[in-house]
Amino acid sequence: MAITKELIKEIEDGILNSAFADIYKDPEMAAKQKERYCFAIKRFESIYGEKDVQIFSAPGRSEVMGNHTDHQRGEILAAGINLDAIAVVHKTDSNVIKMVSGTYPKMRVDISNLDSKKSKSGKSEALIEGVCKALNDRGYTIGGFDAYVTSDVVIGAGLSSSAAFETLVGTIISWLFNESRIKDTEIAMAGQFAENVYFGKPCGLMDQMACSLGNLVHVDFRDTENPFSEKIMYDLSEAGYSLCITDTKGSHANLTDEYAAIPKEMKEVASFFGKEVLLDVSMEDLINNAAKIRSGYSDRAFLRAIHFVSENERVKKGVIALKNNDTKEFLRLVRESGRSSFEYLQNVYTSGDVAHQSLSVALALSDMILDKEDEAFRVHGGGFAGTIQAFVKNENVPGYKEKMEAVFGDDSCHVLKIRKYGGIKVI
Repeated sequence: MAITKELIKEIEDGILNSAFADIYKDPEMAAKQKERYCFAIKRFESIYGEKDVQIFSAPGRSEVMGNHTDHQRGEILAAGINLDAIAVVHKTDSNVIKMVSGTYPKMRVDISNLDSKKSKSGKSEALIEGVCKALNDRGYTIGGFDAYVTSDVVIGAGLSSSAAFETLVGTIISWLFNESRIKDTEIAMAGQFAENVYFGKPCGLMDQMACSLGNLVHVDFRDTENPFSEKIMYDLSEAGYSLCITDTKGSHANLTDEYAAIPKEMKEVASFFGKEVLLDVSMEDLINNAAKIRSGYSDRAFLRAIHFVSENERVKKGVIALKNNDTKEFLRLVRESGRSSFEYLQNVYTSGDVAHQSLSVALALSDMILDKEDEAFRVHGGGFAGTIQAFVKNENVPGYKEKMEAVFGDDSCHVLKIRKYGGIKVI
């Protein structure tokens, strides 16, 4: 811990330069952190006064492979990215968490009363309450603190700004009150609980796992109460690649039914085999029963089931490729995954609005711009609108970014690195 004014001087003098380079990977991005961190400390000081503080960080995430597999208890491959939420924090002796996020009004959460029925559903306070409730129910100590939070995880770009926030809260509680003993998987599950029960948004566990664990992470959701997870120690930067996320500016409004239809139709096919989800349904099962499934449900449900079964196997192959440092095979699988999402899962555009197909345009442009073997692209996240993802050779990034932004606007293409840390204490 350090007093705010002293910490500002230490950061300006370069005490965190090596940490910034290690955390943020990109030299240009790392260079900006000195100003960003000092600004955050000054904002904390203007709100709460001069106090001893600690600084915590939690990354956003990018889905890499396993598109719409988590809700069928399948497997995913995701990554923590070098955009993050940071918090300047002072531990208090009260039962109240006070937090200011960016330019929003101060939040006040009384942790002595964490009844979900009293929670502010849909508000950030609900996420704080939910994380505290989940960790407290697991036997961990919770307590009060003052915090200022700022985030550069782009909202609405499918990078999970909410999961980064939940991970940040869980990480703070782990370090302040539990000697950093709370497992990253437990923090992730607390984040999902907060979002589902307190915030009121149904979601899987993928986002929270990627944010909490960091790096490339492989998660198997077969056991929903205790999902298997492992970090994949593969360095995309050392392999010579950047991760480019292009926001096509398509609206997510009125897409709830489109998103809901995917797990609904997959579960319909699963029910044909007497199962709740598609896990353990084989491709042979689908092919042998194709006529009955088509007549009993729909062609789209059948195709989406094909996507799940093939995508789940693809994740396993992708993990092996990364562990073997086989970049070429990994990129081939990413391209294959993207085609499956487009052709079988059908989450690139909606049938109700064929005139607007921003994701399709972005994918078509990427197909024409990028190397057919040494680079890859795919729809990112839930689909239907929003973002695409591309793995681009570092030397080709400026040209790719320029061409994508000529179509989708300035700052629509975000050039990212995969960061090796999940939720951490920086200082």
